[in-house]
Amino acid sequence: MSEDGANKSRRRFLTGAVSVVGGVGVAYTAVPFLSYWNPSARTRAAGAPVEVDTSTMQPGQKINLTWRGQPVWVIRRSEAALERLPELNDRLRDPDSTVASQQPPYAQNIYRSVDPEFLVLVPICTHLGCIPSFMPQPGSLDTNWPGGLFCPCHGSRFDLAGRVYSGVPAPTNLVVPPYRVADDGLIVVGEDEEAA
Repeated sequence: MSEDGANKSRRRFLTGAVSVVGGVGVAYTAVPFLSYWNPSARTRAAGAPVEVDTSTMQPGQKINLTWRGQPVWVIRRSEAALERLPELNDRLRDPDSTVASQQPPYAQNIYRSVDPEFLVLVPICTHLGCIPSFMPQPGSLDTNWPGGLFCPCHGSRFDLAGRVYSGVPAPTNLVVPPYRVADDGLIVVGEDEEAA
């Protein structure tokens, strides 16, 4: 083999070797960079559905949980509380929950829920974001109070369906997150009833 042919072979080998080593180096650099764009396990878990066992809840009881970094309440309403809801319509700003972004379509009813007995909502006042107080007992706020939620920051009032009263600072009803009712008394917050 001539010296010129050996140099060409050596050059091809070195060019190939440098290309392979360079490609491996680019891959080692790119993989961590690209994986940084993926959400972390902690972020994925924060948006994951949350299950709540309601089988042992008593009427008037509330369970607190967190979904997507927001508080969520699951409230079991008593028969008396359910019977009072239609009587409050003339005192409410939006009794029919006409703002579509405040609840999924399956919760756009007088109870604002799939199962009338259980209310699932995000208890963040729609005025300035305070957390209302849960006051389910009639008369616990004043003599005309039928039970519901009271925001201590600026006095907004909501009934036990999360509907806002007229004449208070909060402009809209409380938000109902997507959820579904599963078997064995489980409510799964973060999974849509219609998609299940």
